[in-house]
Amino acid sequence: MNIKRAKQEIKDSIEAYLTKDDFGEYEIPVIRQRPILLLGAPGIGKTQIMEQIARELRIGLVSYTITHHTRQSAIGLPFISERSYGGKKQAVTEYTMSEIVASIYDKMEYTGLREGILFIDEINCVSETLAPAMLQFLQCKTFGSHAIPRGWIIVAAGNPPEYNKSVREFDVVTMDRVKKILVEPDLGVWKEYAYGEGIHPAVISYLGIRPAYFYQMEQTAEGRQFVTPRGWEDLSRLLYVYEKLGKCVDREVAAQYVQHPKVARDFASYLELYGKYRGDYQIEDIFRGNISEGILKKVGHSPFDERLSLISILLDYCGELCRRAVGQEQYLFVLLEELRAFKKALLEGTGKGKAKAREKDSPKESRPGYAAGLLEERLQEVRERREKGREAEILSRREERALYMAAGALERCIKELSKDEPSSREAAFEKVQIWFAKENEEYRKLCHQAGEALERAFDFMEAAFGESQEMTVFLTEINTNGDMAAFLQTYECPRYYQYNRSLLLEEGHAALRRRIEEL
Repeated sequence: MNIKRAKQEIKDSIEAYLTKDDFGEYEIPVIRQRPILLLGAPGIGKTQIMEQIARELRIGLVSYTITHHTRQSAIGLPFISERSYGGKKQAVTEYTMSEIVASIYDKMEYTGLREGILFIDEINCVSETLAPAMLQFLQCKTFGSHAIPRGWIIVAAGNPPEYNKSVREFDVVTMDRVKKILVEPDLGVWKEYAYGEGIHPAVISYLGIRPAYFYQMEQTAEGRQFVTPRGWEDLSRLLYVYEKLGKCVDREVAAQYVQHPKVARDFASYLELYGKYRGDYQIEDIFRGNISEGILKKVGHSPFDERLSLISILLDYCGELCRRAVGQEQYLFVLLEELRAFKKALLEGTGKGKAKAREKDSPKESRPGYAAGLLEERLQEVRERREKGREAEILSRREERALYMAAGALERCIKELSKDEPSSREAAFEKVQIWFAKENEEYRKLCHQAGEALERAFDFMEAAFGESQEMTVFLTEINTNGDMAAFLQTYECPRYYQYNRSLLLEEGHAALRRRIEEL
C-alpha cells in the first residue's frame, strides 16, 4: 500500500488500541495489542508519518533508531542485588532500566502525555547480540526485564532485504505476533505531502514530468545508485536557501542529494530551464492581466514538457498566495478565540488584570491598565500553549506559526491600549475591536490577491489551452494542493467548479471505460 494508506492504517490501529471501556480498561487488552511492523524502502517517509500521527492524535512520540544502540543501552546494565530464597540470602543479577524505557517515562513527565507511540526504526538491522532482545521486545513488549508502560503503542519500521545487507528476517513466531504493513513509494500521495510541506515547485514539476525518477534504486558496477523522496525533500530545502543567497544548484550539488548521476544531471538541466521559463513567459505580466499574442503563440508551439513546467509556475504563484491567506485565516481563528476570552473577562469583571494602580476604593476593572493586564493574561496563555505544544511535539508547523503570530498580534494590541488608556471597559473593548478589524482587513486583502491570481491564471489557461489536457492537469494539481483546495472552499471561483465538473468528470468516465475494456 502507499504511505498515505499506511498512515491511516496505523492511526486507526492506535485509536483502537487506546479505546477504553466503561471501566477505564482498554477494549483490546495490552497483550492483544499487536506491535505494528512497517516495512518499506528507505526514504519514503516512514518516520514522518509517525510524527504526523502523534500530532493528529495529540499523543506522545519517542523515537529511536535501534542500530545506534548496543545491547547494554537497549536492555540495561547488569548489577548484583541480594534476595532471600528459602530463608537464605542469595546474590542475583538484575538489570538497570533500559535507556529506551526510561525515555518514555521522561517524556510522560516532561509533557504530561500519558499515552503515546514508541517508534523503533531499522528494527530488522540490529547486531547479532541485540537480535534476541528485539524478538523479545516484539513478542513480550519488554526491553530486558522492564515492560513498556501501558498506553504506549509499539510501532517498528524496517527495510526489506534487497535494500540492506544487514537485514535479519524474523521467524514465524515473531511475525505471528505483529501487525505487518508493507508500504511502497507513490508519487501521487507524495505530491499531496509535498504541497503541504512547501517542497520547491521545480522539484514537484520535474517529478510530474519524470515520474520514474521519483524513486530509483539500482545496483551498478560503480555501486548502488539511488533516488529517494527524502533526497528530493532535502534538496528542495537547499534550493530555497541557495536562491535566497544567490547561489546556483548545478549537477554536482544535485548529485549530493540525488545520488543517481543520470537523474542529477537531468534535474540540474531542468532546473536551469525552469528558471528561464519564468522570464520567457512573462509571468508577472500574466498575473497583471496582460496576455500578449506573442506569449500565446510561443506556448502554442512549445513541447508538452514545457507546457507542464509553465503550468507549475502558474500554480506556484497562485499557491503561495493561497498559502498566505489560509495561514492568515488560521492565525485569526487563534486570535479571535483569545479576544473572546478577553471580552468575557473584561465585561464580566473577571480575571486578575495587572492594574498599574491599586486603589482599594475602586473596582479593579476601572483601574488604569486593567484591560491591558487582561490581554497580558491572554498573551501568556498563547505563549504557554505554543511552548507546551512544542515540547510535546504535537504542533504542526502551521499551528505553531499561528500561535506565534497571535502572540505577536497581542503584543501589538497591548501597546495600542497602553498608548491611550480607555476610560471604561466598553471603550477598551471598542478599541480592541477596531484594532482587530485592521487585522481582519489584512486577511481580506490576502484573499483578494489570491483570488485575483487564480482568475488571471484561468484567463491564461483558457486563452492558451481551452478545455484540454493541460487544463485537466491544472485542475488536478489545484485539487492536490491542500492550501489551494482549502482556499477554494471559501472563495467563489465559478470557472474552477465549471472545469472541475466537465473535465475531471470526463476524465473519470474515460478511466472507467478503460478499466471495463481491460476486463
